[in-house]
Amino acid sequence: MHDLDLNLADISKIEGKASCSIKIRNGKVDDVKFSIAEYKRFYTKAIQGKDILALPQLTARICGTCSNAHLLCAIKAVENALQFTPSPQTVVLRKLLNYGLIIRDHALHLYVFVLPDLFKKDSILDFDENDPIEHKFLDSAFKVKAAGNLLGITVGGRSVHAPYAAVGGFTRLPDQKQLLEVRNKLLNIRNDVLELIELLNLRDSKLIRKDLLYAALIDDEFSFLNGRILETSGKRINEEEFGNFLESLIIPYSQATGYKYRGKIYMVGALARLNLGKDKLHVKTKQSAGKFLSVFPSDNIYHNNLAQAIEILHAVDSSVDLIDNLKISPERPILPQRREGAGVGVIEAPRGTLYYRLEVDNLGKIKKGKIVVPTGQNQIGIEVSIRQYLEENINNLQKKEEIENIVETIVRSYDPCMSCASHFLKFKYL
Repeated sequence: MHDLDLNLADISKIEGKASCSIKIRNGKVDDVKFSIAEYKRFYTKAIQGKDILALPQLTARICGTCSNAHLLCAIKAVENALQFTPSPQTVVLRKLLNYGLIIRDHALHLYVFVLPDLFKKDSILDFDENDPIEHKFLDSAFKVKAAGNLLGITVGGRSVHAPYAAVGGFTRLPDQKQLLEVRNKLLNIRNDVLELIELLNLRDSKLIRKDLLYAALIDDEFSFLNGRILETSGKRINEEEFGNFLESLIIPYSQATGYKYRGKIYMVGALARLNLGKDKLHVKTKQSAGKFLSVFPSDNIYHNNLAQAIEILHAVDSSVDLIDNLKISPERPILPQRREGAGVGVIEAPRGTLYYRLEVDNLGKIKKGKIVVPTGQNQIGIEVSIRQYLEENINNLQKKEEIENIVETIVRSYDPCMSCASHFLKFKYL
């Protein structure tokens, strides 16, 4: 291919709107621009002056897909600012709520967005229900996603924008019998998840990113909610220090801020988590998925999707254990004492590390807030990955449609959430 101008104005099967323009001249990649095209939404400005009790439900509206991640991260930041420690029961219920999110969100992406690529289909709607294999995965898509939804509904009141989770605890507690029903649903999807892992393991797509830095919040139980920031070099930092090493970069053609970590392009998400913490997965997950875990640590970006499937299994096994050992006790949320302070909340959202920093006044109002989402952190890496693949394979790509498909699969391998990312705006008054 000699010269080509390609503009993917609307990349399909992702959360939100993104585009990519590519310029090839004399058989070489001259320019690649990956752009998050969602309109700016100004939510870091919108939270100023809001009460701490209203904040989590407000920021949960940043995104329907990732809502409970924002909810839990905002609660954590507020409680840290107020120096409040939640009850042990609240901690367990928040883990279950988040595991429901991991199951539902990863299942949505892998079954609905990634699976068509593997079966050479344009959409999951094109699957043939009379084909036994395609029918099986269609059935699994609904079963697995429904189990994650049910866990979120039972613990949080809804699978998205959960109304029961609040600063200081839960406004309503789940029913013990309903939790046992959820447990059985989770056990019922375990084989479906293992079949998904097997399928993704067979995927032959490969994009090796050399010298890429990985970072994730890791603890001893792979909880997604606690721990310290671990990076490829083995360095560990406390979560409240994470923001000190983030460098924000304005990308003129994108509606979202890009980020580097310690001055380097890095990746957050399932691949980073398994590269850095696969030994912390649930023991049953390691037993069942041991042969698939051997590929990690991996520098193949497509293995992010394999890592997501393994995380579904981990969330299932961890949730079953938590439910088996949980006896719900009557408990009302404790309203923390309002005080002036600053607090950081860091959790692992499905797509990677989510960072909140809040400054609170003595009346419990938000003075200032900063929110850094996973897709903003991966944005530069997505663009570099597209350029790298094209540079390495340009002589083997002959058709425009082939390039379009490759670019889209690379973007989908990162599982970006554009709605969360498009919030940055900086005014300069002259």
